Amino acid sequence: MKYEDITEKIIKAFYTVYNTLGYGFLEKVYERAIMIELKKLGLNCMSQVQIKVFYANQIIGDYVADIIVENKILVELKAIQHLSKQDEAQLLNYLTATKYEVGLLFNFGKEPEFKRKIFDNEYKKYKL
Repeated sequence: MKYEDITEKIIKAFYTVYNTLGYGFLEKVYERAIMIELKKLGLNCMSQVQIKVFYANQIIGDYVADIIVENKILVELKAIQHLSKQDEAQLLNYLTATKYEVGLLFNFGKEPEFKRKIFDNEYKKYKL
């Protein structure tokens, strides 16, 4: 699986934060905590990263990613009851319209949830 070694570390950081803080905080609290854990694991990461969105090889807007890890993996955080198909579709759309190929969606809900999505650049309609 693409970037499996990195994604496993990110997932580990997610569970560490979830097991420490539990359920009920705002996304921003979880974002700050997971950034601490990712850095402890030696990963290069940035939060609230502005990313160009493309359509027909043209920039059509900007999107702010919660976290980018190793300039390879897009991480989206939620603090909602349950992840929905809409949340997963949103992540896939971000992968479709950006250069990123791997996305992780984490939910700090009553039960921890995560989804991993991969969309290789070679299959994207428009080359970025």
